[in-house]
Amino acid sequence: MGQCGITSSKTVLVFLNLIFWGAAGILCYVGAYVFITYDDYDHFFEDVYTLIPAVVIIAVGALLFIIGLIGCCATIRESRCGLATFVIILLLVFVTEVVVVVLGYVYRAKVENEVDRSIQKVYKTYNGTNPDAASRAIDYVQRQLHCCGIHNYSDWENTDWFKQTKNQSVPLSCCKETASSCNGSLAHPSDLYAEGCEALVVKKLQEIMMHVIWAALAFAAIQLLGMLCACIVLCRRSRDPAYELLITGGTYA
Repeated sequence: MGQCGITSSKTVLVFLNLIFWGAAGILCYVGAYVFITYDDYDHFFEDVYTLIPAVVIIAVGALLFIIGLIGCCATIRESRCGLATFVIILLLVFVTEVVVVVLGYVYRAKVENEVDRSIQKVYKTYNGTNPDAASRAIDYVQRQLHCCGIHNYSDWENTDWFKQTKNQSVPLSCCKETASSCNGSLAHPSDLYAEGCEALVVKKLQEIMMHVIWAALAFAAIQLLGMLCACIVLCRRSRDPAYELLITGGTYA
């Protein structure tokens, strides 16, 4: 019965190590996705510390690949020292992922205030005639999120660009995809996106942060199972004489 329990624990542990390799790839993908998305919205969110959870989760992903390798070798070789090292590293990574979850919630709560402060500046400096990076970012966001202005398209009337052009129109990026003849004129509001961009940018950034949080929570749960199985193998290896004889190839006297 003891040998059967250990064998089952070892089988689960080997399977979990394979999962760790898959998890490493997924975590690195999630972290990279956060970086890429942040690059698209960085003009609306100036706090670079928001990227800390993404940096940590990429580091954890890389470490998980190494952990899976250590775990497989330790399990196959029945190395007590290797399994103990495996458990300790898993515990450290588990604590790190808990920190990622906490940071994720902290920065998720800060998104709305940060975007509200930054988006006002970006819209005021918009230059559609000779667009800079910030202006291109506004056009990109309005097209991608199907929005116009900060709260709605009327916000453009308060911008320097609108006053300078004097043509009573908003950028073409405010035009709905279905409005083929749209030229941005406020005389045809039905051709323009009605929803403002601020709320949608906040929603998008908060969704991204939730991806990080859920990824960290999911793999923290897997790591707990891995630590449990490794501890079972370690404990039974120490206490079960029959298991020691099985490993060494000895026999009872």
